[in-house]
This record gives sequence, structure tokens and C-alpha cells, in this order.
Amino acid sequence: MHTEEKMTVETWPASPEKQTLEAKNKFLGFWFFLGGETVLFASLFATYLALKDKVPGTEHALAKDLFELPLVFAATMLLLTSSLTSVYAMYHMKNFNFKKMQLWMWITVALGAAFLGLEIYEFNHYVHEYHHTFTSSAFGSAFYTLVGFHGGHVAFGLLWITTLLIRNSRRGLSLYNAPKFYVASLYWHFIDVVWVFIFTVVYLMGMVG
Repeated sequence: MHTEEKMTVETWPASPEKQTLEAKNKFLGFWFFLGGETVLFASLFATYLALKDKVPGTEHALAKDLFELPLVFAATMLLLTSSLTSVYAMYHMKNFNFKKMQLWMWITVALGAAFLGLEIYEFNHYVHEYHHTFTSSAFGSAFYTLVGFHGGHVAFGLLWITTLLIRNSRRGLSLYNAPKFYVASLYWHFIDVVWVFIFTVVYLMGMVG
């Protein structure tokens, strides 16, 4: 049964995301989902590490010749900052300030969209400048699968958060939608953590060989 009764600052609980049975079930299902996602990403990382040096001939770019760290670093800062803004959003949610929560969630969306834009530009640059495509080598296949799969998760997260914000723009906060915002925020943190591993394993390790 949905819990959408009118709440006030005085009656708003300290942990609104865990007040109902439905909310607790959302958390349980979410952790099972993250477990599966973690295994999937671990498999993609293992595949990438096994294939990163599989580049035929000398006409194909290696990782150290391909990656542009300033661009990737800028994208990384955007995504890490978006994780911080989502923390601010959840802080205001717990303090029953819907307008400030909306503001920080929209900033999170904007930063995530900027990250995705840089990633699309990066892929386009590699394809046209270095002819580094999905089918050019085993390294290319592993790279685009891992990084592109993460980009797909970013796009899904942006769609998820945007849908929540638009759908609840006039409803305000309730014990029914608070867990939805909180779980979406946790998903966003997961995406950021995965990117830290990608930045380290793919880009930093790639630059040093």
C-alpha cells in the first residue's frame, strides 16, 4: 500500500527512505541488482585486461598513443562532482526540503550529461583521428564494450533521475517517493565508483603500458 499522506517537517522521519515495507523491499532488490552488475563489470574488466595488448600490426594505435588524459580527467571530475551533488540532494531530502533536493538533483543530471557528451566526443575522436573502432582490433572491442557499457549505465541513470524529477515535480516529498530518489542516488554512486576503476585500469594503466 502506498504511503503518500501529507507530511510536515515535524513529522518527517530521519530516514524517510527506509520507513515502509515497500521501501525496504526496494533496497533488498536493489542490492541484488547491484550484485549482478558488479559481476558483469568484473567480467568486462577481466576481458579488457586480457585483450588490451591484442593490436595487429603497427598501423593501429596502442592505448598509450590513443588516450588523451586531459579530456578523460575533465570527464572524471564532472562525474565525481555529480556524485557529490547527489549527496547534497539526499541531505536536503532527509531535511524535507523538496525544492533544494530538486535543484541538486538537476545539477547532478547536468553534470552527468556533460560527462556523457565528453565520452561521445572521445569515441568520435578515436574513430576519425586514429581509426580506432569496435572491429579494428581485440583491444578496440574490449575498450568500447567496457567503457561504452558504462556510458550506457550513465544514460540510464540520467533517464531514471530525470523521470523521477518530472513525475514528482508537483507531488512533493512523501514516504512513497523518497526511497525512489534515494535508490536512484545509490545507483548513481555505483556508476561513479565503476568509473574510478575504469579511469585507473583503462586510462592510467594504459598510459604507462
